[in-house]
Amino acid sequence: MSKIISWDQYFMSVAKLSGFRSKDPNTQVGACIVSPNKKIVGVGYNGLPIGLSDQDFPWESREGELDQTKYAYVVHAELNAILNAIKDLHGSSIYVSLFPCHECAKAIIQAGIKEIVFEDDKYCGTPSDVAAKKMLDGAGVSYRKVSPIEITVETE
Repeated sequence: MSKIISWDQYFMSVAKLSGFRSKDPNTQVGACIVSPNKKIVGVGYNGLPIGLSDQDFPWESREGELDQTKYAYVVHAELNAILNAIKDLHGSSIYVSLFPCHECAKAIIQAGIKEIVFEDDKYCGTPSDVAAKKMLDGAGVSYRKVSPIEITVETE
């Protein structure tokens, strides 16, 4: 008998695989949006807006003036997945490798997504995390943590 992975494992694997497209040297985040009938309707990873060259923006910089850091330019995986979606997202679930920040929580709520499934909550307790969870709770968006899934990628 062959090994069958669960839906959570499958969709989280798609999210994490999408994250490998990110040029971010610190955190490669991926997202996968799934309709209530278990169809993938959007994927995304953290990256620059379409048409911007990775070489022209500060991927390495995490401190200093905002315009000198990656934070001013990077579109998060969750927002990219929402913007890339191929249908209405009301009632959908979003699988993300990292719990969403407060800005992504707003977009998730606005899109009508009702569930967040995540692996890592490394920013738990930070002001952004507290605000995100307060908004998600207020909007009735559920969230749950799943066990990490190992995906190995060989580099050349």
